[in-house]
Amino acid sequence: MFATKVTAKIAQDSSGVTTDVPVILTEEGVLASVADYVLNLQLNGISLSTINKHLQSIMLLIEFMDANKGMFDNPEEMFSVFVRRLYSGTVGEDGLDPSGLYWIPAATGTVARHISNLTNFTNWVSDKGLGKPLNTLRTATHHEERIQYAAWFRRNQNDFLGHIKDKSINTTVKRARSIKGRTPLAKTDDDAIAFPTGKFEDFYLNGLGGAKDPRVALRDKLILLLVHGAGFRRSEALLLWVTDVFEDPADPDRAIVRIYNELDGTAPEGWKSRKGIKTRKAYLQEKYGRSPRQEMQGTKNLGWKSRLADHKDGYLEAYFFPQDFARVFMSLWRKYLIYRASVECHHPYAFISFDSRYLGNPYTFNAFNQSYAAGLRRIGLEPNKTVGLDPHGHRHNYGRRLTDAGVDPLIRKKCLHHKSIESQVVYTMPSSAKVSQALSQASQQLQLGSDAAKTAASFDWKTLTEHGFDDLDPDGHFTGKNPRLGKR
Repeated sequence: MFATKVTAKIAQDSSGVTTDVPVILTEEGVLASVADYVLNLQLNGISLSTINKHLQSIMLLIEFMDANKGMFDNPEEMFSVFVRRLYSGTVGEDGLDPSGLYWIPAATGTVARHISNLTNFTNWVSDKGLGKPLNTLRTATHHEERIQYAAWFRRNQNDFLGHIKDKSINTTVKRARSIKGRTPLAKTDDDAIAFPTGKFEDFYLNGLGGAKDPRVALRDKLILLLVHGAGFRRSEALLLWVTDVFEDPADPDRAIVRIYNELDGTAPEGWKSRKGIKTRKAYLQEKYGRSPRQEMQGTKNLGWKSRLADHKDGYLEAYFFPQDFARVFMSLWRKYLIYRASVECHHPYAFISFDSRYLGNPYTFNAFNQSYAAGLRRIGLEPNKTVGLDPHGHRHNYGRRLTDAGVDPLIRKKCLHHKSIESQVVYTMPSSAKVSQALSQASQQLQLGSDAAKTAASFDWKTLTEHGFDDLDPDGHFTGKNPRLGKR
Protein backbone atom coordinates (compact mmCIF):
# COMPACT_ATOMS: atom_id res chain seq x y z
CA MET A 1 0.00 0.00 0.00
CA PHE A 2 1.37 3.35 -0.97
CA ALA A 3 0.77 6.31 1.32
CA THR A 4 1.34 9.88 0.29
CA LYS A 5 0.41 13.29 1.65
CA VAL A 6 -1.91 15.48 -0.43
CA THR A 7 -3.92 18.62 0.20
CA ALA A 8 -7.69 18.11 0.27
CA LYS A 9 -10.66 20.46 0.33
CA ILE A 10 -13.03 19.15 2.99
CA ALA A 11 -16.68 20.19 3.14
CA GLN A 12 -18.17 19.58 6.59
CA ASP A 13 -21.56 21.22 6.08
CA SER A 14 -23.79 22.72 3.38
CA SER A 15 -22.41 26.26 3.70
CA GLY A 16 -20.22 26.01 0.63
CA VAL A 17 -17.09 26.69 2.70
CA THR A 18 -14.31 24.13 2.44
CA THR A 19 -11.26 23.63 4.63
CA ASP A 20 -7.87 22.99 3.03
CA VAL A 21 -5.91 20.46 5.07
CA PRO A 22 -3.14 17.94 4.40
CA VAL A 23 -4.37 14.33 4.42
CA ILE A 24 -2.98 10.86 3.70
CA LEU A 25 -4.00 9.20 0.44
CA THR A 26 -3.67 5.42 -0.02
CA GLU A 27 -4.83 2.91 -2.62
CA GLU A 28 -8.13 2.76 -0.75
CA GLY A 29 -8.60 6.51 -0.81
CA VAL A 30 -8.23 9.22 1.83
CA LEU A 31 -7.83 7.89 5.38
CA ALA A 32 -10.93 9.33 7.02
CA SER A 33 -9.71 8.93 10.62
CA VAL A 34 -6.50 10.82 9.80
CA ALA A 35 -8.44 13.59 8.05
CA ASP A 36 -10.69 13.96 11.11
CA TYR A 37 -7.65 14.04 13.37
CA VAL A 38 -6.01 16.76 11.27
CA LEU A 39 -9.20 18.83 11.39
CA ASN A 40 -9.18 18.46 15.18
CA LEU A 41 -5.54 19.58 15.41
CA GLN A 42 -6.21 22.57 13.16
CA LEU A 43 -9.29 23.53 15.19
CA ASN A 44 -7.10 23.61 18.32
CA GLY A 45 -4.58 25.96 16.75
CA ILE A 46 -1.83 23.45 15.94
CA SER A 47 0.52 24.86 13.29
CA LEU A 48 0.76 23.42 9.79
CA SER A 49 4.39 22.37 10.33
CA THR A 50 3.42 20.37 13.44
CA ILE A 51 0.48 18.77 11.64
CA ASN A 52 2.82 17.70 8.83
CA LYS A 53 5.12 16.07 11.39
CA HIS A 54 2.17 14.09 12.75
CA LEU A 55 1.35 12.91 9.22
CA GLN A 56 4.96 11.91 8.64
CA SER A 57 4.82 9.67 11.74
CA ILE A 58 1.54 8.10 10.64
CA MET A 59 2.86 7.39 7.14
CA LEU A 60 5.94 5.69 8.57
CA LEU A 61 3.70 3.41 10.62
CA ILE A 62 1.55 2.65 7.56
CA GLU A 63 4.67 1.72 5.57
CA PHE A 64 5.87 -0.56 8.38
CA MET A 65 2.49 -2.26 8.73
CA ASP A 66 2.25 -2.84 4.99
CA ALA A 67 5.74 -4.36 4.86
CA ASN A 68 4.98 -6.71 7.78
CA LYS A 69 1.49 -8.05 7.09
CA GLY A 70 0.58 -11.00 9.28
CA MET A 71 3.74 -10.74 11.38
CA PHE A 72 2.19 -9.60 14.66
CA ASP A 73 -0.60 -10.94 16.90
CA ASN A 74 -1.45 -7.65 18.63
CA PRO A 75 -0.96 -3.92 17.99
CA GLU A 76 1.21 -3.37 21.08
CA GLU A 77 3.78 -5.91 19.85
CA MET A 78 3.75 -4.39 16.37
CA PHE A 79 4.31 -0.88 17.74
CA SER A 80 7.14 -2.12 19.94
CA VAL A 81 8.98 -3.63 16.95
CA PHE A 82 8.21 -0.54 14.86
CA VAL A 83 10.00 1.64 17.43
CA ARG A 84 12.95 -0.78 17.51
CA ARG A 85 13.30 -0.47 13.72
CA LEU A 86 13.22 3.31 13.92
CA TYR A 87 16.24 3.09 16.20
CA SER A 88 18.08 0.33 14.32
CA GLY A 89 17.03 0.88 10.73
CA THR A 90 15.83 -2.03 8.58
CA VAL A 91 18.98 -2.85 6.62
CA GLY A 92 20.84 -5.97 7.74
CA GLU A 93 24.61 -6.39 8.05
CA ASP A 94 24.66 -7.85 4.52
CA GLY A 95 23.21 -4.58 3.19
CA LEU A 96 19.88 -6.18 2.30
CA ASP A 97 16.36 -5.43 3.48
CA PRO A 98 13.73 -8.03 2.52
CA SER A 99 10.99 -5.70 3.79
CA GLY A 100 11.87 -3.17 1.12
CA LEU A 101 11.74 -0.27 3.60
CA TYR A 102 15.48 0.47 3.68
CA TRP A 103 15.22 2.76 6.69
CA ILE A 104 18.39 4.14 8.17
CA PRO A 105 18.66 4.55 11.97
CA ALA A 106 16.84 7.66 13.19
CA ALA A 107 18.10 10.06 15.85
CA THR A 108 16.87 9.54 19.41
CA GLY A 109 14.98 12.83 19.40
CA THR A 110 13.29 11.97 16.08
CA VAL A 111 12.13 8.60 17.40
CA ALA A 112 10.77 10.27 20.53
CA ARG A 113 8.77 12.65 18.34
CA HIS A 114 7.31 9.77 16.31
CA ILE A 115 6.35 7.89 19.49
CA SER A 116 4.62 10.96 20.91
CA ASN A 117 2.79 11.75 17.66
CA LEU A 118 1.55 8.20 17.19
CA THR A 119 0.58 7.83 20.86
CA ASN A 120 -1.54 10.99 20.62
CA PHE A 121 -3.11 9.91 17.33
CA THR A 122 -4.01 6.36 18.38
CA ASN A 123 -5.34 7.59 21.73
CA TRP A 124 -7.59 10.00 19.85
CA VAL A 125 -8.76 7.19 17.54
CA SER A 126 -9.41 4.99 20.58
CA ASP A 127 -11.42 7.73 22.30
CA LYS A 128 -13.58 7.94 19.17
CA GLY A 129 -14.22 4.19 19.39
CA LEU A 130 -12.43 3.53 16.09
CA GLY A 131 -9.53 1.41 17.32
CA LYS A 132 -7.13 0.55 20.12
CA PRO A 133 -4.27 2.70 21.45
CA LEU A 134 -0.84 1.39 20.48
CA ASN A 135 1.06 2.78 23.45
CA THR A 136 -0.95 1.84 26.50
CA LEU A 137 -0.45 2.98 30.09
CA ARG A 138 1.18 0.76 32.71
CA THR A 139 2.15 1.18 36.35
CA ALA A 140 5.09 3.58 36.54
CA THR A 141 8.36 2.54 38.13
CA HIS A 142 9.47 4.38 41.26
CA HIS A 143 11.96 6.38 39.16
CA GLU A 144 9.34 7.31 36.55
CA GLU A 145 6.88 8.29 39.27
CA ARG A 146 9.41 10.69 40.81
CA ILE A 147 10.17 12.25 37.41
CA GLN A 148 6.46 12.71 36.65
CA TYR A 149 5.85 14.15 40.10
CA ALA A 150 8.64 16.70 39.47
CA ALA A 151 7.05 17.61 36.13
CA TRP A 152 3.62 17.97 37.79
CA PHE A 153 5.12 20.19 40.51
CA ARG A 154 6.92 22.41 37.97
CA ARG A 155 3.74 22.88 35.90
CA ASN A 156 1.84 23.99 39.00
CA GLN A 157 4.62 26.32 40.14
CA ASN A 158 4.57 28.12 36.78
CA ASP A 159 0.80 28.12 36.30
CA PHE A 160 -0.52 31.67 36.57
CA LEU A 161 -3.97 30.38 37.54
CA GLY A 162 -2.62 27.54 39.67
CA HIS A 163 -4.09 29.01 42.87
CA ILE A 164 -7.63 28.23 41.72
CA LYS A 165 -6.91 24.67 40.57
CA ASP A 166 -7.00 21.34 42.34
CA LYS A 167 -3.54 20.83 43.89
CA SER A 168 -3.95 17.11 44.58
CA ILE A 169 -1.50 14.86 42.77
CA ASN A 170 -3.10 13.50 39.61
CA THR A 171 -3.39 9.70 39.49
CA THR A 172 -1.67 9.66 36.08
CA VAL A 173 1.59 10.46 37.88
CA LYS A 174 1.60 6.81 38.92
CA ARG A 175 1.15 5.62 35.33
CA ALA A 176 3.63 5.55 32.44
CA ARG A 177 3.56 4.68 28.76
CA SER A 178 4.60 1.15 27.84
CA ILE A 179 6.99 2.58 25.26
CA LYS A 180 8.55 5.94 26.02
CA GLY A 181 11.75 5.69 23.95
CA ARG A 182 15.33 6.29 24.94
CA THR A 183 16.37 9.38 26.85
CA PRO A 184 17.81 11.91 24.36
CA LEU A 185 21.27 13.32 24.87
CA ALA A 186 21.07 16.37 27.12
CA LYS A 187 22.06 19.54 25.30
CA THR A 188 23.26 22.85 26.58
CA ASP A 189 21.33 26.00 25.76
CA ASP A 190 21.88 27.15 22.19
CA ASP A 191 24.39 29.99 21.91
CA ALA A 192 22.33 31.69 19.19
CA ILE A 193 24.57 31.32 16.15
CA ALA A 194 24.27 34.75 14.55
CA PHE A 195 24.93 36.06 11.07
CA PRO A 196 28.54 37.35 11.09
CA THR A 197 28.42 41.10 11.71
CA GLY A 198 31.51 41.70 9.58
CA LYS A 199 29.76 40.22 6.52
CA PHE A 200 26.53 42.21 6.76
CA GLU A 201 27.52 45.34 4.85
CA ASP A 202 28.96 43.37 1.92
CA PHE A 203 25.91 41.11 1.85
CA TYR A 204 23.52 44.09 1.97
CA LEU A 205 25.28 46.11 -0.74
CA ASN A 206 26.70 43.45 -3.05
CA GLY A 207 24.84 40.29 -2.11
CA LEU A 208 21.12 41.01 -2.14
CA GLY A 209 21.92 44.44 -3.54
CA GLY A 210 23.75 42.82 -6.45
CA ALA A 211 20.58 41.45 -8.06
CA LYS A 212 20.24 42.46 -11.72
CA ASP A 213 16.62 43.56 -11.32
CA PRO A 214 16.53 46.72 -9.13
CA ARG A 215 13.01 45.83 -7.98
CA VAL A 216 14.29 42.53 -6.61
CA ALA A 217 17.24 44.22 -4.92
CA LEU A 218 15.00 46.78 -3.21
CA ARG A 219 12.46 44.19 -2.07
CA ASP A 220 15.04 41.82 -0.62
CA LYS A 221 17.00 44.60 1.08
CA LEU A 222 13.81 45.80 2.78
CA ILE A 223 13.14 42.28 4.06
CA LEU A 224 16.75 42.04 5.22
CA LEU A 225 16.35 45.28 7.18
CA LEU A 226 13.30 43.84 8.92
CA VAL A 227 15.04 40.60 9.96
CA HIS A 228 18.49 42.07 10.69
CA GLY A 229 17.65 45.58 11.84
CA ALA A 230 14.41 44.82 13.70
CA GLY A 231 14.80 41.13 14.53
CA PHE A 232 11.64 39.86 12.83
CA ARG A 233 11.33 36.25 11.74
CA ARG A 234 11.31 35.98 7.95
CA SER A 235 7.70 34.68 7.92
CA GLU A 236 6.64 37.77 9.87
CA ALA A 237 8.49 40.11 7.51
CA LEU A 238 6.77 38.56 4.49
CA LEU A 239 3.36 39.26 6.07
CA LEU A 240 3.84 43.04 5.86
CA TRP A 241 0.97 44.88 4.13
CA VAL A 242 1.41 48.04 2.08
CA THR A 243 -0.88 49.86 4.53
CA ASP A 244 1.35 49.23 7.55
CA VAL A 245 4.42 51.42 7.06
CA PHE A 246 4.13 54.99 8.34
CA GLU A 247 6.28 58.08 8.68
CA ASP A 248 7.38 58.74 12.24
CA PRO A 249 5.65 62.00 13.31
CA ALA A 250 8.81 63.02 15.18
CA ASP A 251 11.01 62.38 12.13
CA PRO A 252 9.33 61.76 8.74
CA ASP A 253 12.53 60.16 7.43
CA ARG A 254 12.14 57.32 9.93
CA ALA A 255 9.76 54.43 9.34
CA ILE A 256 7.22 53.01 11.75
CA VAL A 257 6.54 49.40 10.68
CA ARG A 258 3.75 47.22 12.03
CA ILE A 259 3.13 43.60 11.15
CA TYR A 260 -0.33 42.29 11.99
CA ASN A 261 -1.60 38.83 12.86
CA GLU A 262 -3.93 38.02 9.98
CA LEU A 263 -6.39 36.00 12.05
CA ASP A 264 -7.10 38.42 14.87
CA GLY A 265 -5.42 41.69 13.86
CA THR A 266 -7.57 44.75 13.20
CA ALA A 267 -8.26 45.60 9.56
CA PRO A 268 -6.65 48.77 8.15
CA GLU A 269 -8.18 52.22 7.91
CA GLY A 270 -11.09 51.48 10.25
CA TRP A 271 -12.63 48.93 7.88
CA LYS A 272 -15.36 46.61 9.13
CA SER A 273 -17.55 44.06 7.41
CA ARG A 274 -21.25 44.41 6.76
CA LYS A 275 -21.82 42.58 10.04
CA GLY A 276 -19.38 44.80 11.92
CA ILE A 277 -16.45 42.38 12.06
CA LYS A 278 -13.10 44.24 12.05
CA THR A 279 -10.55 41.43 11.73
CA ARG A 280 -8.03 41.10 8.94
CA LYS A 281 -9.34 37.64 8.16
CA ALA A 282 -12.77 39.13 7.38
CA TYR A 283 -11.10 41.95 5.42
CA LEU A 284 -9.17 39.48 3.23
CA GLN A 285 -12.31 37.44 2.61
CA GLU A 286 -14.63 40.33 1.67
CA LYS A 287 -12.18 42.56 -0.19
CA TYR A 288 -9.94 40.02 -1.94
CA GLY A 289 -11.62 36.61 -1.60
CA ARG A 290 -8.48 35.31 0.12
CA SER A 291 -7.71 33.31 3.23
CA PRO A 292 -4.98 34.39 5.68
CA ARG A 293 -1.62 32.94 4.68
CA GLN A 294 -1.43 31.26 8.08
CA GLU A 295 -4.32 29.02 6.95
CA MET A 296 -3.06 28.36 3.42
CA GLN A 297 -1.29 25.18 2.31
CA GLY A 298 1.97 24.61 0.46
CA THR A 299 4.34 27.43 -0.49
CA LYS A 300 1.67 30.08 0.11
CA ASN A 301 1.63 29.33 3.84
CA LEU A 302 3.36 31.64 6.32
CA GLY A 303 3.51 30.73 9.99
CA TRP A 304 3.01 33.02 12.97
CA LYS A 305 5.08 32.02 15.99
CA SER A 306 4.75 35.04 18.25
CA ARG A 307 2.20 34.66 21.06
CA LEU A 308 2.45 38.25 22.25
CA ALA A 309 1.33 41.35 20.35
CA ASP A 310 2.55 44.89 21.03
CA HIS A 311 -0.95 46.36 20.85
CA LYS A 312 -4.58 45.36 21.34
CA ASP A 313 -5.02 45.73 17.56
CA GLY A 314 -2.85 42.62 17.14
CA TYR A 315 0.39 43.84 15.62
CA LEU A 316 4.14 43.56 16.21
CA GLU A 317 6.03 46.85 15.92
CA ALA A 318 9.52 47.07 14.49
CA TYR A 319 12.13 48.29 16.99
CA PHE A 320 15.08 49.05 14.74
CA PHE A 321 18.52 48.83 16.36
CA PRO A 322 20.60 50.80 15.70
CA GLN A 323 17.80 53.25 14.92
CA ASP A 324 19.48 54.46 11.75
CA PHE A 325 18.04 51.32 10.16
CA ALA A 326 14.60 52.99 10.41
CA ARG A 327 15.82 55.83 8.16
CA VAL A 328 17.38 53.45 5.66
CA PHE A 329 14.15 51.46 5.56
CA MET A 330 12.02 54.54 4.85
CA SER A 331 14.36 55.69 2.10
CA LEU A 332 14.16 52.32 0.32
CA TRP A 333 10.43 51.94 1.01
CA ARG A 334 9.55 55.12 -0.87
CA LYS A 335 11.43 53.87 -3.93
CA TYR A 336 10.01 50.37 -3.68
CA LEU A 337 6.39 51.59 -3.56
CA ILE A 338 6.79 53.04 -7.07
CA TYR A 339 7.65 49.56 -8.40
CA ARG A 340 4.95 47.90 -6.29
CA ALA A 341 2.29 50.32 -7.56
CA SER A 342 3.19 49.61 -11.19
CA VAL A 343 2.16 45.95 -10.85
CA GLU A 344 -1.48 44.91 -10.65
CA CYS A 345 -2.00 42.99 -7.40
CA HIS A 346 -5.20 41.58 -6.00
CA HIS A 347 -3.91 41.41 -2.44
CA PRO A 348 -2.49 43.80 0.21
CA TYR A 349 0.96 42.21 0.69
CA ALA A 350 3.91 44.56 0.34
CA PHE A 351 6.44 42.09 -0.99
CA ILE A 352 5.59 40.54 -4.34
CA SER A 353 7.20 38.40 -7.01
CA PHE A 354 8.76 40.16 -9.99
CA ASP A 355 9.31 36.88 -11.84
CA SER A 356 7.34 37.07 -15.11
CA ARG A 357 5.75 33.68 -14.33
CA TYR A 358 4.33 34.83 -11.01
CA LEU A 359 4.32 38.61 -11.46
CA GLY A 360 2.37 40.34 -8.71
CA ASN A 361 1.82 37.25 -6.57
CA PRO A 362 2.71 37.49 -2.87
CA TYR A 363 6.37 36.72 -2.27
CA THR A 364 6.78 33.19 -0.89
CA PHE A 365 9.00 31.76 1.82
CA ASN A 366 10.82 29.47 -0.63
CA ALA A 367 11.37 32.22 -3.19
CA PHE A 368 12.98 34.45 -0.57
CA ASN A 369 15.21 31.60 0.61
CA GLN A 370 16.43 31.07 -2.96
CA SER A 371 17.07 34.78 -3.48
CA TYR A 372 18.87 34.95 -0.12
CA ALA A 373 21.13 32.02 -1.04
CA ALA A 374 21.92 33.61 -4.41
CA GLY A 375 22.89 36.82 -2.60
CA LEU A 376 25.31 34.94 -0.36
CA ARG A 377 26.94 33.30 -3.36
CA ARG A 378 27.45 36.68 -5.04
CA ILE A 379 29.89 37.57 -2.25
CA GLY A 380 31.55 34.17 -2.17
CA LEU A 381 29.63 32.60 0.73
CA GLU A 382 27.62 29.40 0.87
CA PRO A 383 24.39 29.14 2.91
CA ASN A 384 25.25 27.43 6.19
CA LYS A 385 22.94 27.56 9.20
CA THR A 386 25.62 26.23 11.57
CA VAL A 387 27.67 29.43 11.14
CA GLY A 388 24.72 31.82 10.97
CA LEU A 389 24.60 32.17 7.19
CA ASP A 390 20.85 31.83 6.90
CA PRO A 391 17.90 34.23 7.32
CA HIS A 392 17.21 33.32 10.96
CA GLY A 393 20.84 34.12 11.81
CA HIS A 394 19.94 37.81 11.45
CA ARG A 395 17.38 37.61 14.27
CA HIS A 396 20.10 36.08 16.43
CA ASN A 397 22.47 38.86 15.39
CA TYR A 398 19.83 41.40 16.45
CA GLY A 399 19.41 39.73 19.84
CA ARG A 400 23.17 39.57 20.31
CA ARG A 401 23.55 43.27 19.51
CA LEU A 402 20.94 44.17 22.11
CA THR A 403 22.67 41.98 24.69
CA ASP A 404 26.19 43.25 23.92
CA ALA A 405 24.93 46.85 24.13
CA GLY A 406 23.71 46.20 27.67
CA VAL A 407 20.03 46.76 26.85
CA ASP A 408 17.80 45.90 29.84
CA PRO A 409 16.35 42.35 29.63
CA LEU A 410 12.77 43.66 29.79
CA ILE A 411 13.48 45.95 26.82
CA ARG A 412 15.08 43.04 24.94
CA LYS A 413 11.95 40.98 25.62
CA LYS A 414 9.83 43.75 24.09
CA CYS A 415 12.12 44.16 21.07
CA LEU A 416 12.15 40.43 20.31
CA HIS A 417 8.40 40.09 20.97
CA HIS A 418 8.95 37.27 23.46
CA LYS A 419 6.15 36.21 25.78
CA SER A 420 8.58 35.09 28.49
CA ILE A 421 11.78 36.79 29.61
CA GLU A 422 13.36 33.31 29.69
CA SER A 423 13.07 33.06 25.90
CA GLN A 424 16.05 35.37 25.43
CA VAL A 425 18.44 33.02 27.24
CA VAL A 426 19.90 32.00 23.86
CA TYR A 427 21.12 35.57 23.35
CA THR A 428 22.74 35.82 26.77
CA MET A 429 24.58 32.49 26.70
CA PRO A 430 28.27 33.03 25.86
CA SER A 431 29.19 31.81 22.40
CA SER A 432 31.96 29.25 21.87
CA ALA A 433 34.18 32.04 20.55
CA LYS A 434 33.64 34.12 23.69
CA VAL A 435 34.38 31.14 25.94
CA SER A 436 37.67 30.54 24.12
CA GLN A 437 38.52 34.24 24.32
CA ALA A 438 37.78 34.34 28.06
CA LEU A 439 39.91 31.26 28.75
CA SER A 440 42.75 32.69 26.67
CA GLN A 441 42.69 35.93 28.67
CA ALA A 442 42.51 33.97 31.93
CA SER A 443 45.53 31.90 30.89
CA GLN A 444 47.52 35.06 30.18
CA GLN A 445 46.59 36.52 33.55
CA LEU A 446 47.60 33.28 35.24
CA GLN A 447 51.02 33.37 33.60
CA LEU A 448 51.54 37.02 34.53
CA GLY A 449 50.87 36.39 38.23
CA SER A 450 53.36 36.32 41.06
CA ASP A 451 54.05 32.68 40.36
CA ALA A 452 54.79 33.33 36.67
CA ALA A 453 58.08 31.49 36.54
CA LYS A 454 56.68 28.37 38.15
CA THR A 455 53.60 28.50 35.94
CA ALA A 456 55.67 28.86 32.79
CA ALA A 457 57.72 25.84 33.76
CA SER A 458 54.61 23.75 34.29
CA PHE A 459 53.56 24.56 30.71
CA ASP A 460 56.93 23.69 29.18
CA TRP A 461 55.69 21.51 26.30
CA LYS A 462 59.12 20.03 25.63
CA THR A 463 59.22 18.62 29.15
CA LEU A 464 55.58 17.57 29.13
CA THR A 465 55.89 15.51 25.95
CA GLU A 466 58.70 13.40 27.39
CA HIS A 467 56.20 11.46 29.51
CA GLY A 468 52.62 10.23 29.51
CA PHE A 469 51.94 9.91 25.77
CA ASP A 470 52.27 6.12 25.42
CA ASP A 471 48.60 5.74 24.55
CA LEU A 472 48.70 8.44 21.85
CA ASP A 473 52.16 7.83 20.41
CA PRO A 474 53.23 4.31 21.52
CA ASP A 475 56.11 4.15 19.04
CA GLY A 476 57.57 7.46 20.21
CA HIS A 477 57.51 9.08 16.75
CA PHE A 478 56.80 12.56 18.11
CA THR A 479 57.02 12.28 21.92
CA GLY A 480 59.41 10.93 24.53
CA LYS A 481 62.99 11.97 25.37
CA ASN A 482 64.21 10.91 21.92
CA PRO A 483 61.41 11.25 19.32
CA ARG A 484 62.04 9.31 16.12
CA LEU A 485 60.44 11.78 13.69
CA GLY A 486 61.45 15.43 13.64
CA LYS A 487 62.13 17.80 16.46
CA ARG A 488 59.69 19.09 19.00
